[in-house]
Amino acid sequence: MTSTLSPSRPRIALTMGDPSGIGPELAVKLLAEPANLARADVLVLASRAEVEAAAAEAGVVVPLAAAPDPEHATPVGSDLQDRAVPRGQVSKEAGERVKADLLKALAMYKAGEVDGIMFTPLNKTALHLAGMNEEDELRWFAMELGYEGTTSELNFVPGLTTSRVTSHVALKDVAPKINERSVLEAIRLLHSVIRDSGVEAPRLAVCALNPHAGENGQFGREEIDHIAPGVQLAQQEGIDASGPFPCDTIFIKARDGEYDGVVTMYHDQGQIAMKLMGFDQGVTVQGGLPVPIATPAHGTAYEIVGQGIAHTGPTQRAFDIITALGQRTAAHTQS
Repeated sequence: MTSTLSPSRPRIALTMGDPSGIGPELAVKLLAEPANLARADVLVLASRAEVEAAAAEAGVVVPLAAAPDPEHATPVGSDLQDRAVPRGQVSKEAGERVKADLLKALAMYKAGEVDGIMFTPLNKTALHLAGMNEEDELRWFAMELGYEGTTSELNFVPGLTTSRVTSHVALKDVAPKINERSVLEAIRLLHSVIRDSGVEAPRLAVCALNPHAGENGQFGREEIDHIAPGVQLAQQEGIDASGPFPCDTIFIKARDGEYDGVVTMYHDQGQIAMKLMGFDQGVTVQGGLPVPIATPAHGTAYEIVGQGIAHTGPTQRAFDIITALGQRTAAHTQS
């Protein structure tokens, strides 16, 4: 595989996630690693006091500076900074903080101040209590950006990425949403993000919807009428995509390195496989948006807040991915 990354130094807006959960602990542990700060200008949406308090509780030291410079993080503040929230539980107050920080990060992107956004874990119930009406943060991001193009949550574990033709919808609504255009768009999006993260020529597999890939139409015609035509359109564009394959076997080949990514038809079709392959290593990218946004693919872990034992693997991987994607954004901006 040949890397396509630019040496451009990206500017990353980092939120502390849900302040009632392990987000602040994960953020300061990430920032305490000198190698991370050497790779990007990290702008932290928190006050200096908040960063220092979280670092002291986690037992780490975060180098801070008043302005972006190598080897230091820069606190840029939050509209709701230093506001007390209940810890270890869902709350409207925490949701309001998360929402305010993400809005500020989006505003920084719109103003040309950052090349990517990363947030540590949030809680959707808290966000809904705080007034987020969309079904998930991806749709909320698109709404706030005024973006109407194709979007999909992309999930990364080491060596494999997935996209979805449908996501947070009822199973009864999946089949009507599958057509050659929606399949093509999911393939395009997965190809683009994997390529931008450093793989020059991604190899993609596409899942079937029905058992045994429909058995030549015996168990449904979605593979014949919609999925295969979508794959063929992608191939005509020069994308290395193949399928549809039965979803109960294709992830074995993907696990063994035959593919860089898999396009799935619905949420759990890919999520079950991904979490079995790397539950403690997963990263979610909000795919398709104008600005790259990444987060660890796990929750707020309220039950271990304040204990200093939160595992940083997915957070580190999210930072690695957002740095790679931000490099490409920065390179395009500068060219």
